[in-house]
Amino acid sequence: MNDNRHRSKPPASLAPRDLAALIDISAVQAFHTEADVRELAEIAVAEGFIAAHALSNFVPLLRSLVPPGGPTLVGGPVGFPSGGHTTRMKIAEASELAEGGAQELDMMINVGRLKSGDIGYVRSEIRAVVEAIAPVPLKVILELAHLTDEEIRTASAIVAESGAAFVKTGTGWTPSATTLERLKLIAVTVEGAVEIKAAGGIRSLDAIAEMLRLGVTRFGINTQVAVDLVRQCAALPGSRLDIAGKAD
Repeated sequence: MNDNRHRSKPPASLAPRDLAALIDISAVQAFHTEADVRELAEIAVAEGFIAAHALSNFVPLLRSLVPPGGPTLVGGPVGFPSGGHTTRMKIAEASELAEGGAQELDMMINVGRLKSGDIGYVRSEIRAVVEAIAPVPLKVILELAHLTDEEIRTASAIVAESGAAFVKTGTGWTPSATTLERLKLIAVTVEGAVEIKAAGGIRSLDAIAEMLRLGVTRFGINTQVAVDLVRQCAALPGSRLDIAGKAD
């Protein structure tokens, strides 16, 4: 792949607001309530997080709570969390959310089809959803915990050529954390042709710095952890997180 439009060197350092502008926060667990969504919107706007995501039925509410034209985008999930929905259902859900004001969508890949070797199905489904919601950007979730290294390479290559905006590591619903080793597999495969969102078990500024050096451009982080990390960044010397260095 020779399209390097998304490949760029990470900044030498990040101020707290710069860090927040790389982080998505969400309320997408089954138990999240209207109150949780309202709190999510309040935190996202106050802290300057780049996006707030809620489950599909709460996206209109979230849209009403986040000021349009500001730094925080409104998003929602498609085919979440299993990815086993039919393509027509994913297109319908994605289209409804886009029409309802979602500014970006995170779609779960069909893991079962991928693991069955039905690559054509997986490829055509992603492309169909991308086309249905254009120009709203689509992030495609791989759920790395369920995949072998070879399946990660295959899925990453499919996403890179699909027209999606991002390949995303996971939903955050599995206990497995995103690792640097598996992020490297994605980065080497996509070669900058699509952006990378890391999500799942990211708990430290050191991890963020290492992932940025690998080419990650967006993070999905638990809301309270995200707030804590921004606070930790503010407490660093010069109130900046040093990114300079070389990934292993």
